[in-house]
Amino acid sequence: MGDWLAFRLIPREEKFYSDFQALADELHRGATLLEQMLAPERPIWHKADEIKEVEHKCDFLTHEIIQRLNRTFVTPLDREDIYTLAKSLDDVMDAIDASATLIRLYKLDTVREGVRELAQTITASTKEIRLALDALANNKGVITHAVEINRLENEADREHQAAVSRLFETEQNPIIVMKWKETLDFLEAATDRCEDVANVLEGVVVKHG
Repeated sequence: MGDWLAFRLIPREEKFYSDFQALADELHRGATLLEQMLAPERPIWHKADEIKEVEHKCDFLTHEIIQRLNRTFVTPLDREDIYTLAKSLDDVMDAIDASATLIRLYKLDTVREGVRELAQTITASTKEIRLALDALANNKGVITHAVEINRLENEADREHQAAVSRLFETEQNPIIVMKWKETLDFLEAATDRCEDVANVLEGVVVKHG
């Protein structure tokens, strides 16, 4: 009985929530930088360096979460859910970073129609992720934001398909087609990774509901 009581008196480590929120803030910052990169007619290639810095920050925050998980006895969520959520958040930033890296690597010098829309959808998705994590910390309203993230992912699918279709119809240079097709795929993948986050959050809510 004494051991059980001692276990109950150990406080849960609640800092995971603020860790997740900090990670989400970095995702939104990275997405905003990607939007800025693609805002002019000619992409601002050096923005890729700023986005890479955000990606490194996300790696650090993810590492910190996992380190805390390894040394925490009582966690506010199941351990595997904390690990999966941290990894899925980091994957969003990896896709944003990959998109920016390709734009500079391939020296894409004109922003094609539909690309800005995809970047805006990524930013909107990261905003919803932050709101969903706020809701998780407050234990209410997560599903509303998860549903919106899913809607945005469907919107990104349509934007991606339209942009790829225009690319094949209007671009004669097969090398340019290849470069932009791969970049468009990574942009769309960023919203897929946002949907992965929403799916993890929905699973957490179901488990703890």
